[in-house]
Amino acid sequence: MSSIRKKQSKRGIYYEISVSRGRQQSRLTTRWYVPDGWSQKTIERELKKVAAEFELKCKSGEVVSKKEQRELDKAAASREAKIPTVRQYGEQVFMPAKKVRLAENSRDSYQRCLDNWIYPRIGDMKITDVTPEDIESLLLSLQAEGKVLSSCKKCHAVLSGLFGRAYKKDVIPRNPMDKVDRPTPRKDEIIKDEVESCTVAEVRYIMECLEKEPLKWQAYIRLLIDTGCRRGEISALKWSAVDFTNNRIAIVSNDCYTSSAGSYIDTPKSRRVRAIDVGPDVMKLLKDLQSEQADTGPSPYVFPKRGNLDEPMFATTPTKYLATFSKRYGVKLHPHKLRHTYASIGITNGADVASIAENLGHSDKAVTLRMYTHADQESRKRASSIVWESIKENTSSNKEKSTGQVSNE
Repeated sequence: MSSIRKKQSKRGIYYEISVSRGRQQSRLTTRWYVPDGWSQKTIERELKKVAAEFELKCKSGEVVSKKEQRELDKAAASREAKIPTVRQYGEQVFMPAKKVRLAENSRDSYQRCLDNWIYPRIGDMKITDVTPEDIESLLLSLQAEGKVLSSCKKCHAVLSGLFGRAYKKDVIPRNPMDKVDRPTPRKDEIIKDEVESCTVAEVRYIMECLEKEPLKWQAYIRLLIDTGCRRGEISALKWSAVDFTNNRIAIVSNDCYTSSAGSYIDTPKSRRVRAIDVGPDVMKLLKDLQSEQADTGPSPYVFPKRGNLDEPMFATTPTKYLATFSKRYGVKLHPHKLRHTYASIGITNGADVASIAENLGHSDKAVTLRMYTHADQESRKRASSIVWESIKENTSSNKEKSTGQVSNE
């Protein structure tokens, strides 16, 4: 219940409206000054209205005492201090979780994206203050700097993971990434529709050139061509994983490198061991290489590091070698191009996608189809051509038989 007292100050006549909140809380008061020229009847009518509105605000908690306001401000400041910045959340929550779930190579990629592109732009902002407009500005600035589309999409994916986790854990009331589209190509950016691979004729030329190279590299490059394995999987290959009886190798580990962790051995990217059949001529190269190693010193690895036979070849050595090989013979090669070549030639020439995906180490053949759509289209075209030719041949044959029957009559 409110009480009203008429008072006088230098500003003029005013009414003090006071509302009691019980014994445990102080009374709340407000002043209402009388406008000049108002009649007493108008004053009383308006005063009742003002008093009723003030009482409602007091009961709803909209009006508090000065002491209570200071306490509320203090609590708000405390909550504000507990809200992490984007950098703090990334370093203390997001990346520690990724370190447990991601392979070292992927974790390093996430960290570089955060350090180089995200933290410099929004890292010091409170995570609750980041808006979709802030993120769009970040992504557009990357494209304006000339970053390729794949890098911008990677940044978008990292941001989606970070803010998605924060939203699920109730750190932020809404996810700003829900209103941010994935980056699209710049007007001046040329996007390659197909992965880079070699033709059969180019592979034959490469194999001819390899005959002039050291045995180690003959075996290494032929394995890349014949199996479609990743560079690190061949580098980490051990003799114990080579089955000379059945002409097969087992992919059980992966030689990786990141700037933060250096060189290290990890599981295959798919986290699954897989066995791949290898041609007899490549197995002969491996047998010859094994004999050559017996003379120089045994190693558990098929391709050991120079000067340290107990460790695999350094992760970046094959890439450097292929760069030199490319200049020497006038070709353009890198390890992943040979992996793409294996898939493209296989699918184009009738190999089923599921088997190609298994040998490549893709956990889902849909990934293989997305990457090698051009090759799959070629194989489908070839299949259609076979059907057309068969129908054409059968039609022609039937016509001949029909013509023969008429002439006999």
